[in-house]
Amino acid sequence: MTGAATYPETPASKPLWLVTLADLALLLVGFFVLMQASEKPRAVTDALRTSFGGAPVAASAPLPVMAAGLLDFVPGSATLPESPAAVIAWAREGVRDPRVALTVTGSTDGSTADVDPATGSAAILAADRARTLAAALAPISRRITVTTAHRPGRRAAIVTLAFVGEQPSTADRQP
Repeated sequence: MTGAATYPETPASKPLWLVTLADLALLLVGFFVLMQASEKPRAVTDALRTSFGGAPVAASAPLPVMAAGLLDFVPGSATLPESPAAVIAWAREGVRDPRVALTVTGSTDGSTADVDPATGSAAILAADRARTLAAALAPISRRITVTTAHRPGRRAAIVTLAFVGEQPSTADRQP
């Protein structure tokens, strides 16, 4: 007796590759449903990336949306050249959206007269200009960054309103 006589004939069916393809498609749909159902899709993708040996993605830079500022500071001075009321009103309107933050950038014109009188440093004067305007803006937002311009420009303090996304809550932080 041969082996063929003991086994029944197999009925015609779908090819094995088609069944495997359908399983793969269902798994893929399930994965996308999981991604969409998650409250923190960024955390899910970061966890998947690290589990497969990838490096975590650095946070993206804020996306600047609008800018306003105070120009024409007196050379060598960080005293505001005019009332910041218009800039404060503009910033107050912008920070009503909790997903935005303010960046105040101070700058100098690069001349020898436009330096901090105590230290002779243009960078310190630029930082002082930014801090002076940031102090006026402090009551309207807790999300303010102070920085200085990389190269000489105008004697100014510019406020940039940027989209930075949701502010992380304390529950999102891991020990």
